[in-house]
Amino acid sequence: MPATSEKPRRRWIRKAVAICAVAALIATGAFAIWVISLGPLPLDKARQVSTTVVDRNGKLLRAYAMADGRWRLPVDAATAIDPSYLKLLFAYEDKRFYAHGGIDPLALSRAAFQLVTRGHIISGGSTITMQLARLMEPRHERSVYAKLRQMVRAVELERQFSKDQILDLYLALAPYGGNLEGVRAASIAYFGKEPKRLSLAEAALLVALPQSPERRRLDRYPGAAHIARDRVLDRMVEEGAVSKEDAAQAKATPVPKMRKQIPILAPHSADQAIATVKDGPIIKLTLDAGLQKNLEALARDRAIAQGPNISVAIIAVDNETGDVLARVGSSDYFDERRAGQVDMTRAVRSPGSTLKPFIYGLAFEDGFVHPESLIEDRPIRFGSYAPENFDMTFQGTVPVRKALQLSLNVPAIALLDRVGANRLSSRLKQAGTSLVLPKEEAPGLAMGLGGVGVTLQDLAQLYAGLARLGATKPLREIVTANDGREPMRLMDQAAAWQVGNVLLGTPPPENGVHNRIAFKTGTSYGYRDAWSVGFDGRITIGVWVGRPDGAPVPGLVGRTAAAPILFDAFARTGRIPSALPKPPRGVLVASNAKLPPPLKRFRPLGELVRSGSDQAPHIQFPLNGSRIDVERADDGHPAAMMPVKVAGGVLPLTVLVNGMSAGDIDSRRQRLIDPPGPGFARVTVIDARGAADTVVIRVQ
Repeated sequence: MPATSEKPRRRWIRKAVAICAVAALIATGAFAIWVISLGPLPLDKARQVSTTVVDRNGKLLRAYAMADGRWRLPVDAATAIDPSYLKLLFAYEDKRFYAHGGIDPLALSRAAFQLVTRGHIISGGSTITMQLARLMEPRHERSVYAKLRQMVRAVELERQFSKDQILDLYLALAPYGGNLEGVRAASIAYFGKEPKRLSLAEAALLVALPQSPERRRLDRYPGAAHIARDRVLDRMVEEGAVSKEDAAQAKATPVPKMRKQIPILAPHSADQAIATVKDGPIIKLTLDAGLQKNLEALARDRAIAQGPNISVAIIAVDNETGDVLARVGSSDYFDERRAGQVDMTRAVRSPGSTLKPFIYGLAFEDGFVHPESLIEDRPIRFGSYAPENFDMTFQGTVPVRKALQLSLNVPAIALLDRVGANRLSSRLKQAGTSLVLPKEEAPGLAMGLGGVGVTLQDLAQLYAGLARLGATKPLREIVTANDGREPMRLMDQAAAWQVGNVLLGTPPPENGVHNRIAFKTGTSYGYRDAWSVGFDGRITIGVWVGRPDGAPVPGLVGRTAAAPILFDAFARTGRIPSALPKPPRGVLVASNAKLPPPLKRFRPLGELVRSGSDQAPHIQFPLNGSRIDVERADDGHPAAMMPVKVAGGVLPLTVLVNGMSAGDIDSRRQRLIDPPGPGFARVTVIDARGAADTVVIRVQ
């Protein structure tokens, strides 16, 4: 009988087990179908952040709100977040963050126990990963279904991402009230700083706000935020994470009651970067945030002092790299009266006298004038054009050095007449400058006094070329992986050094120190633009002052309006001006008395007309455009001299190679010289009356 009753019991157990197994399979299948029905994680949407523009060191210059108006800044917890904040966050929200797989069974058990014993939800038991899942798929209700969905999503997140990536996503998405999302946006908006260094009070507040962001908004409910922050501190004291003394001190700190403005540094550069780089969440510029901030304040203060409607633009460039270190496009980006949103560093304006140094540089390069040569500053006509000096006076006979330092107009135009306006225009374009001439007008002598359009950034590039001893480099403002910029020729090294040496002696404004900065000023016709551009051995700075609408400003002069700003800008770099490069080998440094006779005094083209049997010098060897093969010894030095043969000209004749003196021609009208190094070389011969002939050869 017992054996008979045992069989039905076993059958019943087997049926029950089978039913349970089937039910489990059905439940598992249904759960799997439900999980599949959830679809993929909305990662693309979660990864969307505000576009941020940062400086060369990664400091925030400007951020742009997302399309829906939210501020959500990218976060790197490992490098950009205060460890004390992370310590509080983990202690308060998820103690075992780095140990669990997205779900913390202990935290869930604690939450369930609190629900049973208290009758309502005390804590949700959610891990940081589960909270991230909720932020990625927002749901207002707090239900078992919502919690289960978060758990599933948390497991998926843990499988796809590392713990650090999950933490970064959470710190970028956590809500802080209003349109603020993420700890960086909150820290900047509430404390005015990045969350890299936070006080205990600040860290506790940032931990407390995301739990109820709208009810604890600092700009609306600072009292509720204060209570929530103190609650975090109390719990940290209970758990031994914070001492009572530190918590008491933090509690005594008031909470902010107003939001601060998100930083807007270098707005013109940021706008240009956004327009250039499409869909880049982080755009890195070559700017230096500290220098940018200092120069923006300088431009704003000086514009106010100059008067209404006047703006100031400043650009600073690293001589060696061509990187833009600061760009102040206007005195105030938001000032409509001063057309603040117009970037005046890129605006085409009349440069006044700021192109004169390049006229002198080409004259030095051609070898028909030297900084110590004498030149006439007297009334003169060039056809129908009769230049006059700014003060309507003439200095008479002056050294070329003084003529440039005093920015005398007549000597500059006389030199340009000899150099050639077309050649000056061509050389400046070759060096990367975009000159804008009046419609259907060819380059003329007037361009030496501002009769051409140019931008402040192009002037800065040209003057940086002087500091680089004659080679310009295209300016760079957006950092890219591949930097394919190549140097461009402006003038010979010797000529560039001579120009810099002359400008270094220009009398500075009242706030400047002598012989520290090589600089030049300029004033456009009608007092519309005031300029000053200068350089030391490290940096070039350009300054423009004027009205963006081009209206005249009586009394606006480069020396009094722009030059003081230039010297203040150098002072605000925080560094002592660096020395200019040493003179290249072979540069002729001599007083006027010791110059070769042709270089003692400059003769304009009109004085070089000859009569009778006089003939201008002509270089018979080497021929223009020829290739000279030079044999070299084992040490690399030339094994033989190179002859220079000349016909015509009035003795004594002087030979210059690349603007540097190579000696005088003897009575046989030839001279043996050391061949220049490999590459192109310019050989010039000048006779006693200043007439010259030049050939360009290639030495190899």
